[in-house]
Amino acid sequence: MSIDEGSRYRLFERLQEVLGAEEATTLMEHLPPVGWADVATKHDLEALRRELELKIESTKNEILATVRAEMNAQTRTMIHAMIFSTSAAVVTVGTLAVGAARLL
Repeated sequence: MSIDEGSRYRLFERLQEVLGAEEATTLMEHLPPVGWADVATKHDLEALRRELELKIESTKNEILATVRAEMNAQTRTMIHAMIFSTSAAVVTVGTLAVGAARLL
């Protein structure tokens, strides 16, 4: 049998008859608003905490791996650019040196 608002209200009315209005209200306020299956236990909360910790750790590792990969790619690009520019400078200086030597 599932508990709905109608059955809760009928229970409340019967409790008022037996216990009185104040006591019936006090008792009803201690019942969960829906069935017990919808109430989280300490065990449920602990399992959720562990699951969230694992997800956070996994996400952190993914972010770190992405940052490392991007930094490595950027470093390789910078090194290639430096090698190219240095080589171009050496060739230019060499060409100028050869040209100057021919003029002398």
